[in-house]
Amino acid sequence: MWQKIEQIWKTPDLRNNILFVLFILVVFRLLAHLPIPGVDAVGLRNFFASNQFFGLLNIFSGGGLENFSVVMLGVGPYITASIIVQLLTMIVPKWQEMSKEGEAGQQKINQYTRWLTVPLSLLQAYSFMVLLRSQSGGGLIPDLQGLKLITSLVTVTAGTVFLVWLGEIISEKKIGNGVSLLIFAGIVASVPKQIQQTIATYDPTQLFSVIIFIAIALLTVVAVVVVTEAQRNIPVTYARMVRGSTTLGGATSYLPLRLLQAGVIPIIFAISVVLVPPMIAQFFVKSQSALLVKGAEFTINLFQNQIFYGVFYFILVFAFTYFYTSVVFKPDQVAENLQKQGGFIPGIRPGKSTVDFLSQTMNRVVLPGALFLSLIAVLPLGMQVVTGSQLLVIGGTSLLIVVSVVIDTVRQINAQLVMRDYDEL
Repeated sequence: MWQKIEQIWKTPDLRNNILFVLFILVVFRLLAHLPIPGVDAVGLRNFFASNQFFGLLNIFSGGGLENFSVVMLGVGPYITASIIVQLLTMIVPKWQEMSKEGEAGQQKINQYTRWLTVPLSLLQAYSFMVLLRSQSGGGLIPDLQGLKLITSLVTVTAGTVFLVWLGEIISEKKIGNGVSLLIFAGIVASVPKQIQQTIATYDPTQLFSVIIFIAIALLTVVAVVVVTEAQRNIPVTYARMVRGSTTLGGATSYLPLRLLQAGVIPIIFAISVVLVPPMIAQFFVKSQSALLVKGAEFTINLFQNQIFYGVFYFILVFAFTYFYTSVVFKPDQVAENLQKQGGFIPGIRPGKSTVDFLSQTMNRVVLPGALFLSLIAVLPLGMQVVTGSQLLVIGGTSLLIVVSVVIDTVRQINAQLVMRDYDEL
């Protein structure tokens, strides 16, 4: 490990990229502690600590929500916009053609995602302000009206857009996925506080819960590392070509199909979706319509039911794993590239047969990966029933994201080191 760190430090451009990304994460954490004026910050922290639903929201906003900061929404609106745009890409024929235009088409789709992020940020910012004011009794957040309301909404929206920009800069440095790293930074920043709270409130009756949590954490780390690194190697043979006196090709290589092609993105997508129904229902709890009140209470109680919540969460993670894999892995493009390079899969004809083979193989490979990701996502919910600890719900999901992001980041750094080794040869 120390040898690898020394190698990174002796590579100036890679070292500078890593330091730059760390600087961006520091800027993000500073912004997460910059509150909107007039907010009772201490009261908000206590409120989030005592409310499981808002506590989970706070974690995936990077801790900015409990401070009511200028980046209180985190990258949540951007994630929601990405889900909507990618669904439209699969449904709308014009957008399907756009996605096949290569890098130019992807840039257009990314631009649409950024545009959609702005109205979603305004909507979510207003929703959170109204929701937090109603749920906290109105004493923690000032009654924002007129110019103050407009200023606050614009500030929070600008904060989200700024985070999206920071995330894209991180991704361009090829040190890791920018959005995932921002969420990772928010989770890691909350660890010291959680440890301090656990020590402060510890009593001997919690010993079993702590032991179970540590055991789950260690098993999760090991399992995520093993499954994330697992892949199916498809043999590829390149045809022999003679150009003048030079013979090209004739070699055999492998096409790796990763078990978790989608990485940690399905978890992030699933959490973004599963939090929406109870959040919307909170608005109608104090409605004057008895029907709306009953519907809101039913929705809130339904999502507080651990069995329903776990099943719904499991299905979402499973579905999003397949969905995002279909977005990032294009069998037709892979088959076309193989054909252009003179490569073929032994026993499979080039063209449509190769596309069908890759699609079928990928679906089979993704199945155990999707089941694993879904099971490990809901495992902490099952343990909460056994131990009665809410820490396991938040900690298990957070740990899964942290481990996956670290693995992805290390993989990208290693890839850059290997690429530089080839350049030096």
